[in-house]
Amino acid sequence: MIVSALFFYLFAGTCVASAAMVIVSRNPVHSVLYLILAFVNASGLFILMGAEFLGMMLIVVYVGAVAVLFLFVIMMLDVDFVELREGFMQYLPVGLVIGGIFVFELLLVVGGWVINPSVTRNITSAIPANVSNTEALGLVLYTKYIHYFQLSGMVLLVAMIGAIVLTLRHKASVKRQDINVQNARTPELAMALRTNVASGQGLQDADAAEWVQ
Repeated sequence: MIVSALFFYLFAGTCVASAAMVIVSRNPVHSVLYLILAFVNASGLFILMGAEFLGMMLIVVYVGAVAVLFLFVIMMLDVDFVELREGFMQYLPVGLVIGGIFVFELLLVVGGWVINPSVTRNITSAIPANVSNTEALGLVLYTKYIHYFQLSGMVLLVAMIGAIVLTLRHKASVKRQDINVQNARTPELAMALRTNVASGQGLQDADAAEWVQ
């Protein structure tokens, strides 16, 4: 029990500290790295509670995909964060209102837990003894909460498409294919017959523009 308690305080303290550094850090790349550290420590807490599947999924999905995606998007966009912070004070009242609402909701949750500690146990159903943790989670996720699961998949799909659109850059110096133009080409446009070409000279520079077209 002493070793488990030590690991719990280690993971919990590091998770809270890294979560605070995500907000405090000025460099967005450092914030993403602290976020990855918070995910790793939260995974350790899940493993200590016996939810090994959730712990591994937190590492594979969030650390291996979402956080890395955030990191690459931030590095590719080259956003001027100094310019974004210039209008910070004008949004401060709205942020304080939203933060106050969140604090009020957290106080309600903590107050309900202090008044009646059995509230969290009453909303959960017992797991059958002959079913593993991963199988029980799958049974609940793909039956009772299947619509929420599909909705979260759509949200991730939209986020992936948005990241691709934001990082897609068109440069004027790079030639790109236009499938419609290629399909609309006829032999008359693609080929030209030259019968009066002098021997040993080839085509002249005056014909270069026509060949490019």
